[in-house]
Amino acid sequence: MVSQAESQPEGAQQALKLNLGCGKVIRDGWVNHDIMPGPGVDVIYDLETCGIEPFPLPDDSVEEIHASHLIEHIDRVLPFMQEMWRIAKNDCRFELKLPFGATDMAWADPTHKRPYFIRSFDYFQQPFYNFADYGYRGDWGTDEVTFLIPKSVAGSNTAEELMHRINTERNLVAEMQVNLIAFKPMRPNDRALMTIPKVNLNIV
Repeated sequence: MVSQAESQPEGAQQALKLNLGCGKVIRDGWVNHDIMPGPGVDVIYDLETCGIEPFPLPDDSVEEIHASHLIEHIDRVLPFMQEMWRIAKNDCRFELKLPFGATDMAWADPTHKRPYFIRSFDYFQQPFYNFADYGYRGDWGTDEVTFLIPKSVAGSNTAEELMHRINTERNLVAEMQVNLIAFKPMRPNDRALMTIPKVNLNIV
């Protein structure tokens, strides 16, 4: 496993940007990660091993993480989110793009492990756990959720009507985009501290 962080001079504190599961979509100036080697891939690592062996970046070294259609493929998601929190700096932004749970796209692919909804991301912020201890140690607050909705499906509905349809119909949302923020130090298990996301409806 090789990373850009390992090539930094000793003592350097450059904040990194991490492009998870990049495949062939290489981002200049980012640490590009994938499970398989390829042109432009900086880090080769199996995300299912999070919690068993560390992701090869230092604690508090990443200021931004991007993952497009990746998290739904991960089985051991809590160790994954905990490990991403470990390498994240305070206020690190984690942008996720994924299928919304109430769509065929979330279920049709046999490599998808589970569907995701807005409330799914509550489980990644520590204040949520005032009722049980799953052994998860991380704290990602949900800042913003954006639903991409085709204009042909949205019609002339108001935002309130569209939200009702999102919550009651299938195959309305083309893609869900979620922005998380790392809280460090980790907040206590107090639901009064939970972040409430801003919800955007983007007609495309």
